[in-house]
Amino acid sequence: MNMKLAVLAPAVLGAVAFINTSFADGHSAIDAAPRLDRGWKDRQDLLNKRAAEAGEKAQVIFIGDSITQGWENEGKEIWAKYYTHRNAVNLGIGGDRTQHVLWRLDNGNITGLKPKAAVLMIGTNNTNGEDNTPGQIADGVAAIVRKLREKLPETKILLLPIFPRSENFSAQRGKVLQVNQVIQKLPDEKNVFWIDFGHIYVTAEGLIPRTIMPDFLHLSPKGYEIWAESIEGKLSQILGDKRVTP
Repeated sequence: MNMKLAVLAPAVLGAVAFINTSFADGHSAIDAAPRLDRGWKDRQDLLNKRAAEAGEKAQVIFIGDSITQGWENEGKEIWAKYYTHRNAVNLGIGGDRTQHVLWRLDNGNITGLKPKAAVLMIGTNNTNGEDNTPGQIADGVAAIVRKLREKLPETKILLLPIFPRSENFSAQRGKVLQVNQVIQKLPDEKNVFWIDFGHIYVTAEGLIPRTIMPDFLHLSPKGYEIWAESIEGKLSQILGDKRVTP
């Protein structure tokens, strides 16, 4: 395992910090980079516009890939119930990997924002094929947490596991679990919190139902409902508002 975690003085980061010896060598999961396709650029511009319009009114932001972006589609009714009144901002882009999120955080997505909470779930696209090892993906997630702590020091981070994927047991699902075993060590339960509910998406037989993930990756409305209900207790506590009831 190439991830080495160390707790630094609160004056340095104000939360759990981490030293990763592999960062010096570099790899794609921590090499901040944009994507070059027009669709991605247009979405990036849209998110920057959202951030500028929301400004300090935004109480919570969601950062991630297509699963996060899906709050605007399959999850829109759940979003309206749980997050619209909190001026939440969706910063998800389909297909993104950790390196793309790192770039976005430096290029407008959080400019002018001072949310009380940031919900982060990223990394599933890094698990495709042999592009990144579990350790490298964990590096990428750790780098994002560190950057968020540096750029938004007053924001509490709700770090979520990479959700399970594939209908049955698979090597890729195992890879996801290996990453989650490492990144769950990042939170300090003061500024960064770990909320793991991925197991709810899997049956006792190890299957992922289509009613929750129609393509065994992206969520149905029911899947988003599970997400919202699972983080609501901690989120409402951080925001200091009334808990939304199912």
